[in-house]
Amino acid sequence: MESIPGLTSLAWIVALAALAPIAIGLMPKPRPPEVVLLLVGGMILGPDILDIVNDQADINLIVQIGLGFLFFVAGYETDLRVIRQRPGKLALRAWAISIVLALIAALAAYHFQLVHAPIPVAIALTTTALGTLLPILKDNGLIHRPLGVNVTANGTIGEFGPLLAISLFLGTAGIFGAAMSLLIVGGLAALIAFVPRKVSDNIREIVDRGQVTSSQTLLRWTVLLLLVLLVVSMRFGLDIVIGAFAAGIVLRLHNLSGEQGENDLGRKLEGLAFGFFVPIFFVSSGVTLDLRSIVENPSRLLAFFVGIILIRGLPAFLVHTKAVPNVGDRFRLSLYTATGLPVIIAVTTIAIASGIMLPENAAALVGAGVLTVLLFPLIAELIGRRQEQEMEGVDAIAEAH
Repeated sequence: MESIPGLTSLAWIVALAALAPIAIGLMPKPRPPEVVLLLVGGMILGPDILDIVNDQADINLIVQIGLGFLFFVAGYETDLRVIRQRPGKLALRAWAISIVLALIAALAAYHFQLVHAPIPVAIALTTTALGTLLPILKDNGLIHRPLGVNVTANGTIGEFGPLLAISLFLGTAGIFGAAMSLLIVGGLAALIAFVPRKVSDNIREIVDRGQVTSSQTLLRWTVLLLLVLLVVSMRFGLDIVIGAFAAGIVLRLHNLSGEQGENDLGRKLEGLAFGFFVPIFFVSSGVTLDLRSIVENPSRLLAFFVGIILIRGLPAFLVHTKAVPNVGDRFRLSLYTATGLPVIIAVTTIAIASGIMLPENAAALVGAGVLTVLLFPLIAELIGRRQEQEMEGVDAIAEAH
C-alpha cells in the first residue's frame, strides 16, 4: 500500500487540535484562548523545536481552506446593521484614526529600514479579534451592556476594515483592479445566494428536508458558495479571505436557512470550521513561525506589542469618551479593542506568501498578537472585578448609614 503524502503531518496537527480544548479545560481560570495553545503547539511541532511537522506542502490546500473558513464564519457572524448605528459610527471613527497612526508608524519604521513592508504591518496593527472576544463577553455577561455593544462594534470594524485593506493593497490586481474585483465578487456572491430563494417550492422543500437528514443539503450548498467565491477571488487577483468574508456576509443577509434554521446552520458551520479546518490553519501557522528570530530579537516583538495598544487601543479610549463615560470601562474597551491575533495571522500569512514581508517581522507581529490575547482580556477582567468590589463597598456603606 502506497503512503499518502502529508498524512502523518496532518495526524500530528489534528491530534494537537483534539488535545487543545482538553488541556485548556484542565487549566485554572482565567484560561488562555484556544488559538494561543494551537499556535504554541504548532511551534513545538515545527522545525525549531521537535521537528515533527516540517513539510506542509501536501496539506497546504486544507490549510488554505481553513483560512477561508475562519473568515467565512467571521463574515457570517458580522452584523452590518451595527455600522449604521452610533456604536458602529464611533468604532469606524476609532479605526480610521488607528489606520492613520499605523501608516505613519509603519512608514517611519520603513524609512529607518526596520520593516520591509509598511502596508501589511500597518494593517496588522489595526485589527481586533472579535471571534476571540465574543465568548469572553458572553461569559462575563457584558454582551448586551453598553460596554459589550461598543466592543462588538469595534470588533466588527476591526475585522471588516483590515480585510478590505488586505484585498485592496495586498492583492495582485492593483488598487483599481481590486476595487472592481471586489464589486464583481460581491455581486456574484449576492447572485449565488439569491438564486435558491427563487427556485420552486418543491426544490425548497427538498433543501429544507435535507437539513435534518444525512444529505445536509443546505450545508453542502453553503460550502459550495464558499469554495466558488474562493476560486473567483483568486481568479480576480484577490486574496481568498475577502471571498470567504463576502460569502459569510451574503449568507447572513439572505438568510438561506430561514429564521428557524439560521441558528442550526450556524452551529453546523462552526462545527465544520472549528472542528477541523480552522485549527489546522492555526497549528500550521505556528509550525511555519520563525521562532528563532523572536528569541534572538525580542525587542521587535515588544515594539509591535506597544504599537498595538497605542495605535489600536488609545483611539478607542479617546473616541468613546461620551459613549462610555466610566474611565474603568473605557480602559476595558481599549484593551478588548486592541486584542488581535487571528487577523494578524492572516495578514502575515498572506504577506509572507506574497514575498513582501520578512519572516522575522511576521513572527514578531504574531508574537505580539499572542501577548494581546493573553494579557488584555485578563487585565480587562481584573479591572471589571475591582469595579464590582468598589461598587459593593459603596453599597455596603450606604446601607450602613
